[in-house]
Amino acid sequence: MVWSFINMLWSFLALCFLVALCVHKILKRYETCSLYMMFQDLIRYGKTKQTLKRDDWLRVFDVPKRWFWHFYAISVCWNGLLLTLYLKSIFQRQPFPSWLTGLLDNLTDGLSTASPGPQLSTVLVQLLLWVHCLRRLLECCFVSVFSDGAMHVVQYVFGLGYYIVIGLTVLCSDRLGKGTGSLFFQLDWFHMAGFALFLGASLLQHQSMVLLARLRTGKSGTVETLAHRVPKGGWFELVSCPHYFAELLIYVSLSLVFGGLSVTWWLVVLYVLFNQALAAQLCHDLYISKYESYPSHRKAFIPFVL
Repeated sequence: MVWSFINMLWSFLALCFLVALCVHKILKRYETCSLYMMFQDLIRYGKTKQTLKRDDWLRVFDVPKRWFWHFYAISVCWNGLLLTLYLKSIFQRQPFPSWLTGLLDNLTDGLSTASPGPQLSTVLVQLLLWVHCLRRLLECCFVSVFSDGAMHVVQYVFGLGYYIVIGLTVLCSDRLGKGTGSLFFQLDWFHMAGFALFLGASLLQHQSMVLLARLRTGKSGTVETLAHRVPKGGWFELVSCPHYFAELLIYVSLSLVFGGLSVTWWLVVLYVLFNQALAAQLCHDLYISKYESYPSHRKAFIPFVL
């Protein structure tokens, strides 16, 4: 395993969220401690934050949760730019701008400073990542019904930075690629398997977002309430947060498109696992505490497991 800066970054982020998940589960009895309250304020957002009994001064750091769409707007623009630059390097043989080459050199510690050739896996991952963020942007704007929930400004800034770094991570993985020859002749079974999983996970996530939105809309599609209700139907019958599980599957699918050989991308998957597990656990705990009749067989995140 090559311990470049980008690998260390994703390992560190994965470890941070694993620790946060453990701290949340172990130290619940210290919920009156001010330090623990600050920790909860930092990791919660939306409905899981509304029930948090926190000091007024902590609310200064709140920004609207509906600003989630900013993340995907940034990603569509930024990762669209990176995809365009990569395609130009393939079909027009234009080198990357010096600022992008410098960024990649710093993130990979100068390892494999040039790709051995056009990488079909890189093209597909960058394209699928762009499609994913475009879909999420459209869902935020036209499907989801946001309440007056909030998130911490640190979460907001982190989210903006995340979608900048994730696109660069794709290109970092490209530098360690093994593909040779034309893009068409690089097509392999794992590209198709990854695409199939990506499609299925995307449909699962979209269905889940639609079901969540319908909890607040009438048959005509107009918003009737902003109250939180118990989600039902689809994979909500198995887990409290199937949309988070779908997010994990989407990133696993991109790892398959890389042939399962990119250590860097598996570290991204590990980060997504712990990040989404924490968010799902917070939602699951809320549902259990708020609704006495909440189905006991439902898991928080991964069906029959977690």
